[in-house]
Amino acid sequence: MKKLIITAALVGGGVTPTHAPYNPITPEEIAKEAKRVEDAGAAIVHIHPRNPKTGEPTADLTVYKEILSRIHNSTNLVICPTTGLGRGFSAEERIAIVNEVEPEIASHDIGCLGGTRDKIIARTKEWKFDWEKPYLERYKRECFITTQFEIESMAEQMQRAGTKPEYEIFDIGWISTLSYLKNNFNAYSTLPLWIQFVTGFFGKVPNSPEQIVHMKRTADELLGKGTYEWQIIGIGYPAQFHTAAMAIIMEGHCRVGLEDNLYICNGVYAKSNAEQVERIVKIAKELGREIATPEEARLILGLKGKDKVKLR
Repeated sequence: MKKLIITAALVGGGVTPTHAPYNPITPEEIAKEAKRVEDAGAAIVHIHPRNPKTGEPTADLTVYKEILSRIHNSTNLVICPTTGLGRGFSAEERIAIVNEVEPEIASHDIGCLGGTRDKIIARTKEWKFDWEKPYLERYKRECFITTQFEIESMAEQMQRAGTKPEYEIFDIGWISTLSYLKNNFNAYSTLPLWIQFVTGFFGKVPNSPEQIVHMKRTADELLGKGTYEWQIIGIGYPAQFHTAAMAIIMEGHCRVGLEDNLYICNGVYAKSNAEQVERIVKIAKELGREIATPEEARLILGLKGKDKVKLR
């Protein structure tokens, strides 16, 4: 079996400091977490920038570049900046980091997301920061929107930067959108495609083995076997580890990290992203999968190399 690429999503756009006591916030904290996950066995880190004083999602390129530069200079990891950021950011704000630093890969959401955080809001009595509750309320009031024009435009800008899109697949229909891109815009679709199945997001594909098999089968049908590499996110505990085990068995790859799941076991917070990576490494070895280094991940995915990223 091919070696397993492990991605660690260090801090996301949808988790607030009140509910995530161990999530890194400042550029220094995020970079230290990146080094920890590299030592634990991750090959890729997925990055969301946060305001270092309040923990609020931000599009500030100065903050974003500091985070990425610190990781670039202290690790050999493949850095995957988000072009999602969080609720309330324009497509122009979201793609700006790609044009600025020309990373090896970057996430690309090729659809729209609704959602709700009502249950989290209802059970929270005190908030660390004033921005948190209004931000979470936006999930129900607003959609995360990427229009077809924006999907194509962002993919084109990634192509010009030499950045491989990490196509985020939250629903079966999004595979059809990717098939359209593959069939009509060859420049956006340098093989192998790098796609990420997401299960457990509100209103999208549920967490279950049957759904993972269905998504993989649909991708084989619409994209073609052998044209892509894939990994999976299972949102929440224990889905994160269950879906990762499925991907390991099915020769896919997997993502863990505090963006997607705050726990290491039932009711117990993971104190670092590295704890989750270590667990996946252990599972993979028990199932006969060797772990890919960052350089091996670059070869598997056909990336341009760390030296071609515009970071110092």
